[in-house]
Amino acid sequence: MALLPTNLDMDVLRALVIAMEHGGFARAAERLGRTQSAISLQMKKLEAQVGQPLFRKAGRTVALTDAGDLLLGYARRIVALNDEALSAARGRAMDGTVRVGFPQDLAERWLPAVLGSFHRAHPRIHVEAQVGRGRELRERVAQGALDLALAFGEIGGTPGGSATGAAATLAHLPVAWVAPGGFRADPETPVPLALLDAPCMFRQHGIERLDDDRRPWRITFTSPSLSGLWAAVEAELGVTVRTPLGLPDSLAILEPRYGLPELGSVPLELHRAPSAANPAVDRLHGILADSLATVLRDAGIR
Repeated sequence: MALLPTNLDMDVLRALVIAMEHGGFARAAERLGRTQSAISLQMKKLEAQVGQPLFRKAGRTVALTDAGDLLLGYARRIVALNDEALSAARGRAMDGTVRVGFPQDLAERWLPAVLGSFHRAHPRIHVEAQVGRGRELRERVAQGALDLALAFGEIGGTPGGSATGAAATLAHLPVAWVAPGGFRADPETPVPLALLDAPCMFRQHGIERLDDDRRPWRITFTSPSLSGLWAAVEAELGVTVRTPLGLPDSLAILEPRYGLPELGSVPLELHRAPSAANPAVDRLHGILADSLATVLRDAGIR
């Protein structure tokens, strides 16, 4: 007689997904209204069902094994499909349009995965995505042209503001000088700058700080796109001003010992138009906030 296949427990899979997306068993317990020991027992049950160790010690926390990482990908899809099936069967599959804006820093690495996950869970929702600069995105939310926008606030300024509707500050990111590996600043020569086209908050701030520091500078490259800017810095045309968010692996943050002036920090905000009140916007708003919180936490940014 053939053995019956093992059925993975949906509640346990959901606990796994929440634990990995929110920083561990304790966070999952908080979100699910259970004790941490209950979540741990669920994970042991999952390991027994799979027949493989799914977790390994990583300092004071746990990390996924290769088998655990593989299972997590399936768990996300299974949980999303479960939720979608229930919504459809109950006649409540979400539809409509969500208009959302992002900074260029998130467009290449983070955005495709988030939008792909959202689309698989809610295929009837039409997403209109725009990539732009912070002030432009905030203004479009205030005008009702966008429902949601992830945008940088003003460097060193107060986050959000009533003119942009509801805004949640997700983190304060360090603003830093970015250079290719092995760059050496020469105090006897003007600082070579590779910058985005004006108007650009980061461009203006970097130049002002150099002027305040009485440090000579010269612009060696300008570009309307962040990808073009990264290419120029990698080619050693100059240094630039940005946050660590989305920084290519080939580039590095310059340490204070290189002698360039400190640049402070900038708030990363999630803006929502006051008129954007529907379940589709609610769902994408939650996914953006949760996913980006995980990215920032993994990068050690608060």
